Amino acid sequence: MKRHLHLPVLLILLSLIGCGEKETTITKLADLSGGKTFAVVTGTVVDQFVRKRFPDAKLEYYNSALDCALAVQGGKADAGAYDLPILKNIAARTEGLWVLPELIEGDQYGFGFQKTDTALKRAVDGVLAELKANGTYADMMKRWFPDKGKPAPMPDIPLTGANGVLRFGTAAVTEPMSFVDASRKVVGFDVEFAARVAQKLGKRLEITDMEFGAMLPALIAGKVDMIGAGLSITEERAKRILYSESYYPSGIAAVVRAGANVAPDPSTAKMRESKDISDKTIGVLLGSVYDGYATRNYPKAKILQYHSVSDTLIALNSGKIDVIFTDQSGVPDILKANPELGILAKDLFSVPIGAGFNREQGALRKQFNAFLKEIKSNGIYADMVSRWMEKGIMEMPRIESSKKNGVLRAGVVNDLGMPFGLIKDGQLIGFDIELSSRFAAYTGREYQPVPLQFGSLIASISVNKIDIITASMFITPERKKTIDFSDPYCESGVSILARNDRIERASTGRMSSADGQAAPARKSFFKQVADSFHSNIVLEDRYLLIIDGLKLTILISIFAAVLGTILGGLVCFMRMSKNVFLSRAAALYISLLRGTPVLVLLMIIYYIVFASVNIDPAIVAVLAFGLNFAAYVSEMFRTSIQSVDQGQKEAGIAGGFTRVQTFIYIIFPQALRHLLPVYKGEFISLVKMTSIVGYIAVQDLTKASDIIRSRTFDAFFPLIMAAAIYLLLAWLLTWALTAVEISVDPKRRTIKPLPEANR
Repeated sequence: MKRHLHLPVLLILLSLIGCGEKETTITKLADLSGGKTFAVVTGTVVDQFVRKRFPDAKLEYYNSALDCALAVQGGKADAGAYDLPILKNIAARTEGLWVLPELIEGDQYGFGFQKTDTALKRAVDGVLAELKANGTYADMMKRWFPDKGKPAPMPDIPLTGANGVLRFGTAAVTEPMSFVDASRKVVGFDVEFAARVAQKLGKRLEITDMEFGAMLPALIAGKVDMIGAGLSITEERAKRILYSESYYPSGIAAVVRAGANVAPDPSTAKMRESKDISDKTIGVLLGSVYDGYATRNYPKAKILQYHSVSDTLIALNSGKIDVIFTDQSGVPDILKANPELGILAKDLFSVPIGAGFNREQGALRKQFNAFLKEIKSNGIYADMVSRWMEKGIMEMPRIESSKKNGVLRAGVVNDLGMPFGLIKDGQLIGFDIELSSRFAAYTGREYQPVPLQFGSLIASISVNKIDIITASMFITPERKKTIDFSDPYCESGVSILARNDRIERASTGRMSSADGQAAPARKSFFKQVADSFHSNIVLEDRYLLIIDGLKLTILISIFAAVLGTILGGLVCFMRMSKNVFLSRAAALYISLLRGTPVLVLLMIIYYIVFASVNIDPAIVAVLAFGLNFAAYVSEMFRTSIQSVDQGQKEAGIAGGFTRVQTFIYIIFPQALRHLLPVYKGEFISLVKMTSIVGYIAVQDLTKASDIIRSRTFDAFFPLIMAAAIYLLLAWLLTWALTAVEISVDPKRRTIKPLPEANR
């Protein structure tokens, strides 16, 4: 016997030796190669990006970004991959986690629509352009992506609902894009945008909170009109749904455990001059001269292309890139609107600017050169330079044209900013706009500006979608191979901008606020429990989420059990029928339902069977669980009935009872005693299975705990609390069903003893 004790002792010693090994510290993205385990969210495209960057990676799937982060914190995965802003938000509020500075993949967010709903897509794109033009978009960025602290409250957006309802599907566990606030309302950047779209359309906004992986099926099935929760734009998804224009440039990042020996990444170091950006992430305008310059001169840097100047500024402000290249003339206005930014290099290089033309429009190009020469000689050009570039006057002069020679379609970019092109009070203004407008009048044409993304300008003029490009386009040898340019009408320098906290200034000799401070005292166990209870239950009245979720869990369980019991009795009758068709149909039903996972059944019923029906998902949950429960209950009924001796049935009929009376008064009471113990266990299982209803946007007890976790970032308390409530609920149901079981079993009834005098 003693010899056999050596093996477990040896195993324990080996495990202790293994536990004592030094954990590998991950300090850069390259450290995640070599078959590391990544935690990713089910239903997202993150796994594709991870596989692309790390072909040998092992993937584990979780329901939310928070679950992925907690898996990393608990050592179940080497890294968690998800959208950068969400991971930063989690890491900042969860001890022991760190987001690697280098991105796995650049990304763009968009809203999704049904393939046929082009009208809604156009409306959303129009609202996006309007919000960027009038400054509301910039306010939203500051509100939902603050440098420090939590996002600001959701603004009040009045919705009339005169034109119906806009159904918006989202996953409210992706703060700050979409989450549940203190008042138990779904808010966030995406939600505010959806509300502004509804306001523009004169509709009421109806928000459906669901699992991230359920959003696409819900949209395709017509359950919602529009989806968004940090939804990445991918070619695969674009085959099934329509996307809006990108409204937010993001990226897929990796979160890892923050070890004690985490070395600072060189990409986070402060910068003094242009040469310091050689290993940084540079944001450039797609199709611009900055793109080619950065690629040639900074081969080790990561170059991210954006569709507009505002997108590059958003990415820079939110920390997704380190620097941007921009036109020197627009820098004063950029810094005025973004005081947190500064100039790293003022004059990196300079390039002449000209108007672009299709190679077949040589006559129009000559006309422009003649026009340019004329306005330079008569003082109009000098006046334009004075107003737009020197004084910063943001007023367009009135320019009349005879319009007798048709239309001049000018390709412009409406968010270049001052002095070249922007929107003010709903009107396009700027040096480029006035220049092309005056040229239209010079040629006797009607001026028609065509706002485009910068990267689309050359393609548009190459196929004659526009007649002229006036968008501060630099004249380069590469572009001359595709289009023709006018004589230069301006020359501009290029500056590098960065956040002030990344630019190294003169040393102040000041000590960091964290220097010299002692580590915070460790809280006692009871203090930690009390704090967790307060933050997860008391704070912001979060207990109301638990109560609402518990009510729904109980209602779904009870109604599903009632439906399943009734249907199960009918299936049992068919299964025991002498009619071959009924018997085989019942057997097929039992086989299909018992062999199909209840989650799959739930999704099929909601997204396929009721695809075109606007039905409450809670009713679908009752139906799905009821159908599943019936398959099991029917077999319980059948085996319980068959356990009663056949002689009982024959005796009843011989005593004058009908077959129905024999079943009701003799067979069923005896079968019930065999049925209840098994039924009790199956009913408890049904209650616990309802925890998956969050996949079809039902906010049950489990979903309520997920919402709380997404707000408090507490790894354990909400889960333990939900488990305790399920345990208590199961205990109460077991007690109640046991009481019923005893009441129908004469052998288990308590018989009171007779008094001593009556013995």
